Amino acid sequence: MEANILHADLDAFYASVEQLLDPALRGKPIAVGGGVVLAASYEAKAFGVRGGMPGRRARELCPQLIFVGGHFKDYQRLGDAAIKVLGDFTPVVERISIDEAFADVAGCTHLFSPAEIAGKIRRRVRAELGLPISVGVARTKHLAKIASQVAKPDGLVVVDPRHELEFLHHLPVELMWGVGPVTRERLAGIGVNTIGELARTNGGALERLLGPAAGEKLNALAWNRDPRKLETQRRARSAGAQSALGRKPAEEDVFVPALLHLADRVATRLRAKSRPGRTVTVRVRFADLRSVTRSITLDQPISATAMLAEIAEALVRKVLIDHPHEKTISLLAIAVSHLEQHAGLQLELPLGLDDDRRRPGTRKGAARWTADRAIDKIRDRFGWEAVGYASVALGLQRSVPDAFRELAEKEL
Repeated sequence: MEANILHADLDAFYASVEQLLDPALRGKPIAVGGGVVLAASYEAKAFGVRGGMPGRRARELCPQLIFVGGHFKDYQRLGDAAIKVLGDFTPVVERISIDEAFADVAGCTHLFSPAEIAGKIRRRVRAELGLPISVGVARTKHLAKIASQVAKPDGLVVVDPRHELEFLHHLPVELMWGVGPVTRERLAGIGVNTIGELARTNGGALERLLGPAAGEKLNALAWNRDPRKLETQRRARSAGAQSALGRKPAEEDVFVPALLHLADRVATRLRAKSRPGRTVTVRVRFADLRSVTRSITLDQPISATAMLAEIAEALVRKVLIDHPHEKTISLLAIAVSHLEQHAGLQLELPLGLDDDRRRPGTRKGAARWTADRAIDKIRDRFGWEAVGYASVALGLQRSVPDAFRELAEKEL
């Protein structure tokens, strides 16, 4: 079987875009964010700066670090343009995030080899968009993704099918899909630091350490057993957004407008796709970077901005009640999952309240839905900033820094 699967991944994407937009930042250590690092350039990574790190710690590691606010519309625009380049070579493209995608080029090899196609993609993205992109080419999705990580920064790695395990087994285990910091530490505790060591570990030991499903999956991937095909028609199963606040007091005038802003972003996307969701999850991160999540599953799906904000606010208040000693918030996030296909009037759902204004199908619910759709239409025509909630604009001036990160829709 030929190595026909490509994984293309834009390098240090947010930071690279900032350096593209402001040439004065090129070659300098920069971080997108403020209180928390959202993304770092390779110049900053050389000092140990990483995404998710507190800004204060990042400055300690790299005193010359330059913090910049995010240009998130440009991230989406350039990410879309890069993925479109892949689509010019093959229709079989599976996008997995704002800045990375798989492509199956088996149908194109009568014109060019997979390595030649990968090289053409890299040159076009650099020439047309001014951004570096790394590409891995392999026989399976798992190995192609690992190859693109090995290729970074701004490189190309093609894995010969005859030497897959030779390439794979000497690499660190954290390059594998699904091995995060916690799993890596658990594996290190039993002397497993490379993918080869993982492959040679008894399956029963892995299952006892990580659980039956995870242990079996990782063992298979360590031997490059990955039968998954590219999915080009997958529907997103959740949508979410988060905002890094820096270090803000856990007070209403901070979290209420921030949550409404996040709910506005998420609900707008849900309505655009006619895919309301039934499960709402919030995440609150405190000053010590410890996160707490709360969720609720509703009887009916929602996509109305105000209702999503109210539910999120109730969940955040529950978090703060459960953690009375936490006085500072560094991040808020909202996600909606269990999405359904839906058209027509969005129902307003009660949260155990007797207020008639919150009951499904009431005038209040219809008015909210009508207002949301009117806002959507204005934004479609004149842009996102053309109209919005006044309470959001006023509240965000006080509570939320410029560094706002919106997550692309997660496709699970």
